[in-house]
Amino acid sequence: MKRTVFFISDGTGITAEAIGHSLLSQFDGIELKMITKPYINSIEKAQLIVEQINQAAELDGVRPLVFETIVNQEVSQSLKKSNGFFLNIFSTFLSSLATELNTKATGSVGKTHSISNNYVDRIDAINFALDNDDGSRTRFYDRADIILVGVSRSGKTPSCLYMAMQYGIRAANYPITDEDLEEGKLPAPLRDYKHKLFGLTIDVDRLVSIRNERRSNSKYASYAQCQFETKEVEALFRRENIPSVNSTYYSVEEIAARILASQNITRRF
Repeated sequence: MKRTVFFISDGTGITAEAIGHSLLSQFDGIELKMITKPYINSIEKAQLIVEQINQAAELDGVRPLVFETIVNQEVSQSLKKSNGFFLNIFSTFLSSLATELNTKATGSVGKTHSISNNYVDRIDAINFALDNDDGSRTRFYDRADIILVGVSRSGKTPSCLYMAMQYGIRAANYPITDEDLEEGKLPAPLRDYKHKLFGLTIDVDRLVSIRNERRSNSKYASYAQCQFETKEVEALFRRENIPSVNSTYYSVEEIAARILASQNITRRF
């Protein structure tokens, strides 16, 4: 089954996407075509989206799903003239929340992120993750909230960037190399920061597949090499008592949540 999904907002669309993706993840076996339409803040823009929703309905033979966070009621009502199944994320919760708080919602556009996200912390964390990626720098590890360790291509970089962007966490990562594994002990730059380390492991078959996309038919991507590295890094984590998670089975969102919970790290926004 194929369904077109629209995420429509009078702001960036991040909230509509985040909640919509979370809800849709509970349903398997559906092919989804996802379209994000940010800054729909006028009747004219809404009318153009109505045409796109109707076209998608005609092509798919079923009405599209529409997740929207439109504050302006006129714009929202204009959108609902289309042939879509609408879920207004704000209206679903705001009325009951207003009753509980005994006050009216402001109806202001863009307040979601001004309340929940500290822009300066986010940018600082992203810059930290990029500057301390893949062991490129180690002298700033005293500033790190967490240091991810694991073999090459086990998911360290995307996990660090996700934690930086979503939580403002300063995350560095360090690759465990052949030489490190042969020595059987932590690399020198990590030894003073053992309390900050968190390991990522990965299944052999998955690692072979990922490495072949980058450097096919090489020793780096061979089954024997990947098997050696995954086996030895798991043994290293056990010897050094480093907590870890297998990145094969979890999304980057789930990996980040497990890391923060395990290490008792508090998000900055």
